Amino acid sequence: MKYFLLTLAILAFGSLHAQQLKYVNGNNSWDSDSLGDHRAIIQFNGPGKVAKTVVEWRRRDANPEGKRIIVQDARTGAKINNVKIAAINNEKGTVLFEPVSGKGRYYLYYLVSKNSGSPNYPTVRYLEPEHTASAEWLNNLPAQLPENAPVVALESSDAFNSFYPMEVTATAAEARTLLGKYKRADYVVFPEDRQFPVKMFAQLPYRWVQRGAVKDFKGSAMRGENYSFQLAVYALKNLDNVTVRFSDLRNERGGIIPASGMSCINTGGIDYTGRPFTKMVPVVKDSLQPLWCLVNIPAAIKPGVYRGQVTVDVAGGAATRVPVALTIAAELAREGNTGEPWKQTRLNWLNSTMAQENTVIAPYTPLVLKNNRIDLLGRRVTVDPSGLPAQLQTFFTEEMTDLKTEPNNIVTEPIHFHFTGADGKDLKFENKGLQYTRQEPGTVAWTAVNTNPLLRMEVAASLEFDGFLAYTVKVTALQDVDFRNIALHIPFTKEAATYLMGLGEKGRLRPDSLSWNWDVANKNQDGVWVGAVNAGLQYTLRDEKYVRPLNTNFYLQKPLLLPASWGNNHKGGIIIAQKGKSILADNYTGARSMKKGDTLYFNFNLLITPFHTLNTDFQWATRFYHRYDSISKIKSIGATIVNIHHGNAINPWINYPFIEWQKMKTYIDQAHENGLKVKIYNTVRELSNHAYELFPLRSLGHEVYSPGKGGGFRWLQEHVGSDYIAAWFVPQVKDAAIINSGMSRWHNYYVEGMNWLTKKVGIDGIYLDDVAFDRITMKRIKRVLTAGGHPGIIDLHSANQYNKRDGFINSANLYMEHFPYLNRLWFGEYFDYENNSPDFFLTEVSGIPFGLMGEMLQDGGNAWRGMVYGMTCRIPWTENADPTGIWKLWDDFGIQGSKMIGYWVSANPVKTDNPGVKATVYKKQGKVLVSLASWTEADTDVLLSINWKQLGIDPAKATITAPAVNKFQEARSFRIGEKIPVPKNKGWMLVIE
Repeated sequence: MKYFLLTLAILAFGSLHAQQLKYVNGNNSWDSDSLGDHRAIIQFNGPGKVAKTVVEWRRRDANPEGKRIIVQDARTGAKINNVKIAAINNEKGTVLFEPVSGKGRYYLYYLVSKNSGSPNYPTVRYLEPEHTASAEWLNNLPAQLPENAPVVALESSDAFNSFYPMEVTATAAEARTLLGKYKRADYVVFPEDRQFPVKMFAQLPYRWVQRGAVKDFKGSAMRGENYSFQLAVYALKNLDNVTVRFSDLRNERGGIIPASGMSCINTGGIDYTGRPFTKMVPVVKDSLQPLWCLVNIPAAIKPGVYRGQVTVDVAGGAATRVPVALTIAAELAREGNTGEPWKQTRLNWLNSTMAQENTVIAPYTPLVLKNNRIDLLGRRVTVDPSGLPAQLQTFFTEEMTDLKTEPNNIVTEPIHFHFTGADGKDLKFENKGLQYTRQEPGTVAWTAVNTNPLLRMEVAASLEFDGFLAYTVKVTALQDVDFRNIALHIPFTKEAATYLMGLGEKGRLRPDSLSWNWDVANKNQDGVWVGAVNAGLQYTLRDEKYVRPLNTNFYLQKPLLLPASWGNNHKGGIIIAQKGKSILADNYTGARSMKKGDTLYFNFNLLITPFHTLNTDFQWATRFYHRYDSISKIKSIGATIVNIHHGNAINPWINYPFIEWQKMKTYIDQAHENGLKVKIYNTVRELSNHAYELFPLRSLGHEVYSPGKGGGFRWLQEHVGSDYIAAWFVPQVKDAAIINSGMSRWHNYYVEGMNWLTKKVGIDGIYLDDVAFDRITMKRIKRVLTAGGHPGIIDLHSANQYNKRDGFINSANLYMEHFPYLNRLWFGEYFDYENNSPDFFLTEVSGIPFGLMGEMLQDGGNAWRGMVYGMTCRIPWTENADPTGIWKLWDDFGIQGSKMIGYWVSANPVKTDNPGVKATVYKKQGKVLVSLASWTEADTDVLLSINWKQLGIDPAKATITAPAVNKFQEARSFRIGEKIPVPKNKGWMLVIE
């Protein structure tokens, strides 16, 4: 809709201003990948063999003289070689060429570029000028030549690539003249309608020259509309801070649009945690700062003209009062007109607090506090008088399918600090009382104060229903003090320290000793998970200045900040090793000093794992088809849920599924009629350049978009300019994304958008492709996706983050805070399913120690090893990804309702005589499905050790068969006690009954 309207506007401009240059839409009538997206249409009127054209292109790009120009014969399509560039600058270009076909039309392309590198992360360079004219032609050019080839129009490849009207620049002389009309020496305010977002922040648009010196704003809105407009501040000198004040808008009959319903997103708002904030808005000399003003038009207001003013204040300067007149129509907007986002009606979503309440989300249960003991689903936290955890426990069985009454202790004694003085002695603290400050079903919070003559340690903690325990530990020096060391000790039980993942270690059996030091410049590492399958703990070390870093290829461009407390100028680190009966995690800082009054924050977060029991029946019944395809085809294959990626007809633009939403709704309605569910790709790591709000978001500085070196696809270079990080690009639809900055108000918009898609479009959940937001946003998303009985299914894919550009972090560690709200994992691209251990599969891929189950991606996974963890691949995303044979076996066996007993369970009733061949049992009444998988270095034969009594099967009557499974195994029978041949890296699925 937006681009259709823009096309009409371009054509209308040409017809209404015949004496001026037209801007037209080429409707993709040429190969823009070789010629660029912009050309001048030239009419050579002759006579003669030399055409002279002067193109007043009013370009915004830097170094236009260094970019190639190509002239093309419109009649033949041939490139013209005899071309001479007489003069080039941003305002215009003078070009001579040979009109080989005589009188008629010629095309002059002036932003010619070439793509190279990765198709999805292209490197685009603008071609340098070339010299193809013959010496003979150049020598015969007349000394004087009148302009005989006027420009008929400037044409963009399509409406989306057009520079009209807000990127058509004023000339330097025009800008000086226009600014002079305002008679200001400090700054000028340009009011502008919402339909013309300011896109250039260093140049004035020619549109403002044409309309003259406008000092007031007039607009039209509907009753109940989310209205917006711009006040663009052009700085004539450096401005330290710009603020905005609103008056009420009133009509002649006493009607009022209150100032309380007006705001400016550039000067403040509500952050993603729900807290209000204000922003400093400096403006550098000779730059333009749009101020996007929001007006909530009351639905009950009477139609008419409402007048008032907006005052722009500048620190140390004179205020500018902008008269405002809004004409309110009688028509009532539907839901604020959020269905028309090209009118910027969703900008108020940036300040949304939707789903911020910490209500308990299924399957979790309300927290119960009694005698300093807090119970939550499958776990328990006991609070020490110091405020730190006295004990952490879980109640999950080894199978992870049930809860038990006896707890699994995670620590051997309370978690505690050591403040070791220069004399080698630890400071002794007096506990000043533990106080519970919040007791709600979703959150229990408490504080404690611990004092020593030298230090005061204030502890503030909160436990949430999902097992997330956050600590703020503020340490204040009451006297000058020197420390040999400060350490936080987490004394794990051996049973709860079977495996380890993080701090430079892939998921594995915990090493006997691990020593790690901070290296935030290169490593996205600030914590570790230590645990068993049914009891564990992830902890992360932070301070009060923690900022979430970038991830997925971009960590090095925005890494972690070294925490001043734990890092201690890189003296700090972690040692994990056995000490007595404990596996001690010693989180130390090394020697340091504090002056009286100094404050350090030794903050840390704990995640108690697992989060819930395994939902094995969901795993067997829920079968993803990961591609946009026909509903009938998907249903015939046996899938139950369709995952719609981006880059297709109903979801073309990455992380912005709001343009083709009607097509999406039609597809989803058809799927629902056929008993299928549909989930869509939508996350916030990067944002499509097709987002209607792109330029309002750019006006927020680096709040939403990360700073960067620019580059990427030519649209970004030509329209966004610089200071961004180019992200994923889809060549088929020319969708170019920009990396988001991390945590920002865009997450508020994201929550509102997911709510809108759930209610209006009927999505059944989302597919997350890595995640660039934290657990606060994840909880909000889960709430809106599951509201009103919607299924709200979320599955997370991750590419292997354990590499240099991602900071050598384990995907499971990176995203563990999101695991409580996921339904399935898909780990993932670049995961090696052939050359990693069973412990790696268990901890980093399967999700089982966290209450989740997963699927495999890279090269279709290893089907035999996957089934030991209940995993298949996902059809049909990668070549050879076809789990339908395994699905058939599941159904033939009747796996729904079976009890999964993994090889890690000490009482597993089926074991092999080779530790390199693992066996997992899926048990039903009277029969079992046994999955065997090999990690041996060569083909081998194994004997099964079977506890027949535990299986409830009479061995005298038992049979062992391997049913035929497409792309997995051929049919075969085995005798009781017969050795079973297991090929290297493969295995069997055996039915014993």
